[in-house]
Amino acid sequence: MEPTAVGAMVSRRALHFVFKVGNRFQTTHFYRDVLGMKILRHEEFEEGCKASCNGPYDGKWSKTMVGFGPEDDHFVAELTYNYGIGDYKLGSDFMGITLASRQAVSNARNVKWPLSEVAEGVFETEAPGGYKFYLQNRDLPQSDPVLKVTLAVSDLQKSLNYWSNLLGMKIYEKDEQKQRALLGYADNQCKLELQGIKGTVDHAAAFGRIAFSCPKKELPDIEDLMKRENQKILTPLVSLDTPGKATVQVVILADPDGHEICFVGDEAFRELSKMDPEGSKLLDEAMAADKSDEWFAEQNKPKASG
Repeated sequence: MEPTAVGAMVSRRALHFVFKVGNRFQTTHFYRDVLGMKILRHEEFEEGCKASCNGPYDGKWSKTMVGFGPEDDHFVAELTYNYGIGDYKLGSDFMGITLASRQAVSNARNVKWPLSEVAEGVFETEAPGGYKFYLQNRDLPQSDPVLKVTLAVSDLQKSLNYWSNLLGMKIYEKDEQKQRALLGYADNQCKLELQGIKGTVDHAAAFGRIAFSCPKKELPDIEDLMKRENQKILTPLVSLDTPGKATVQVVILADPDGHEICFVGDEAFRELSKMDPEGSKLLDEAMAADKSDEWFAEQNKPKASG
């Protein structure tokens, strides 16, 4: 293991997964009313992100963070909405998020959200856009019900070398026969599950991004390590501004299958990611002010696909 990875367990944490969403109304209903998550903060941007947080799009977009609790100690979802884009083609890359919540299962049944029992007490469902979620009908002692994010990989051993040896993640489980492994930075954090598939991993247009934080001083080390190892760096170390909030530093990587990985400086991110009590209201106001659906309907045109 590289020296930079040693001891990384204690100082790095899993933060969020980024989803591109085409319908904010339906998506908000799913996360807020079905899963039972809170709107943690909502931000509107007039132009595309320097680190392509909203994908390869230059126009107006929004970011909504949703989760079961504060980002300091919960794994959350980042919902990016590009105005004028109504849907994104799914690939084979994202295989699901698993969470344990009796309340979520109960909520889904109450609002008649489709559920399919795939194992005893485990229900598969889909967020708008087709993103899969697995709801375990049980509650856990820890505060965060989000257990793992599952990503497809084409070569499990190659991926384990990347995520464990280079990025310093601990391997919690490994099953050669089922071609899967479970990794994480700490016992009490959301885990990353790698699932081997046949053929190449297709990211299509809906591709997401998984984010982690580390001490700011480690960011140049991560970038240098990836350069030395001839690994892909999508966005070299850059500062990102959010109006009225903390400026954060990030470096964006890609693993051997092209999964996008963001590392952000932890100190400034904790400041940026403070829960905004106005978040839900700001989102509702933005959705009410967004007349793009009506405009496209009047023009008798569909919204663009991503």
